[in-house]
Amino acid sequence: MKSQKWLSINFFTFFFTWGVFMPYWTGYLTNAKGLSVTSASIVMGAGMLARAFSTFVLFPKATGRFSMQRVLRLLALFSFAAIVLYIPFNSFYSLLAITVTFSLIYPNLLPAMESSASILMQKDKIHYGKSRSFGSVGFMVALLFIGGVTAIWDEQAILWTMLGALAVIMITYSKPMPASLSELPHQVTKDNTGNWKNLFTSKQFIVILILTILIQGSHASYNNYGFIYLQDIGVNSLYIGIVLNVAVIFEIVFFLFADKLFSNKKVSWMLLLAGIGATIRWISIYLFPSVWIFILTQVLHSVSFGIAHYAFIQYISRTLDKSHIPAAQGIYAALSMSLSSAFLTFVGGYLYDVEPRLAFLGMAFCTIPAIVILLLSRKKYAY
Repeated sequence: MKSQKWLSINFFTFFFTWGVFMPYWTGYLTNAKGLSVTSASIVMGAGMLARAFSTFVLFPKATGRFSMQRVLRLLALFSFAAIVLYIPFNSFYSLLAITVTFSLIYPNLLPAMESSASILMQKDKIHYGKSRSFGSVGFMVALLFIGGVTAIWDEQAILWTMLGALAVIMITYSKPMPASLSELPHQVTKDNTGNWKNLFTSKQFIVILILTILIQGSHASYNNYGFIYLQDIGVNSLYIGIVLNVAVIFEIVFFLFADKLFSNKKVSWMLLLAGIGATIRWISIYLFPSVWIFILTQVLHSVSFGIAHYAFIQYISRTLDKSHIPAAQGIYAALSMSLSSAFLTFVGGYLYDVEPRLAFLGMAFCTIPAIVILLLSRKKYAY
């Protein structure tokens, strides 16, 4: 299927860049640019705030004005232009400004790709899990690649890899895309005010959103401090990529079989499983400061992240009209994947300076309430 192949290839290329940016960018700022962990956490946290604003406001407005094809192409072009700015600057304030600028643009590729997937699920009947597994493969390749090049050279290789990968994305997006993505996704309103209002007046959607905010936000310490935590407990940079890839391998396996195993499961059941898995994961890292326990907890990434994400994608694909999907993806990306992570990155950075393991324990204080909310609300809202 042409749409299936297109989505698989572009999930791979995007998540390769995501695999460079998410786990390694704090390490790049501290090791290559000389920032302290606290300063780097401020820079990354500010970037996540910018990302939240952009995906919540700018992305839905862009998809209301332009086709998804054009949105993808513009985002790739401006992301490449923004990351070039990292090359000449080294001061805290310049890096802060560049990161905010970059975060206003680049992270929107995530809801754009996920919105494209949701549209293609409805229009072309593609299998989400099959294509999304290629994204996980791209993420895994990035982790291995960065682990290798930083061991051979230094953390400057992180920037050059990101620069090259974004250039590849510009090229791939310049090629023909599925016809379904050429349509304007919003026919009801020119902007997304109506879509936001409909979503935020749905109690069921609000509960789902709160749960994903708590569960996905709890990955903040892992995403931002996992790399330097492994350095702190004595793991060589070459092997850090391998350790981080354990999570991605299990994520790939999950997405390969997700449609077969979970497409008919209740969203509430999937989120409960994700909340329990995340809680076990963060508490285990706190209790046992060992690289072997860290590796074992990586297995739970397919549960804490993979199942939670798949549950949300299934929810919007099952229950929302096509015109609401980009707005829902923008809200999810802004609040569940950005704003919650931004706030918890600040919290995690403070806790990390006190005691590195506390940064992970703090995340369990998000996932435990998610479990309680699920147990109290899943019958009432029947999701």
